[in-house]
Amino acid sequence: MATHRSRRLRARPDGERGAVTAELAVGLPVVVLLLVAVLSLAAASTAQMRALDAARAGARAYAIGEDDAAARQAVAQVGGDDAELSVARDGTWVRVTVTRPVVGGWFAGAPVRASGDATAWVEP
Repeated sequence: MATHRSRRLRARPDGERGAVTAELAVGLPVVVLLLVAVLSLAAASTAQMRALDAARAGARAYAIGEDDAAARQAVAQVGGDDAELSVARDGTWVRVTVTRPVVGGWFAGAPVRASGDATAWVEP
């Protein structure tokens, strides 16, 4: 009698067969999409912070009287080799803008770039 009872508990109606597979097929792409979105936001915020830190390092280098090569080296060290630097001088002030790709490697040519700028007073 125990074997007959266990068979009744395991039996499923025909309409519920494959329900878990269908739910997984619908839910898995949503989970993957959310994961990609979260990782993209994390990469963008990291690139933004690195660009801002690199701009600060470049502005600091110009402020203490370093030449262009030393400032570019400071920007490359903080922001990475793919960081691009632009400098604008206005009297005793210098403004440094650094842009860099959000992602590196094969996707470095993507149009999404992070930028940061810093302004410093050039010491006499």
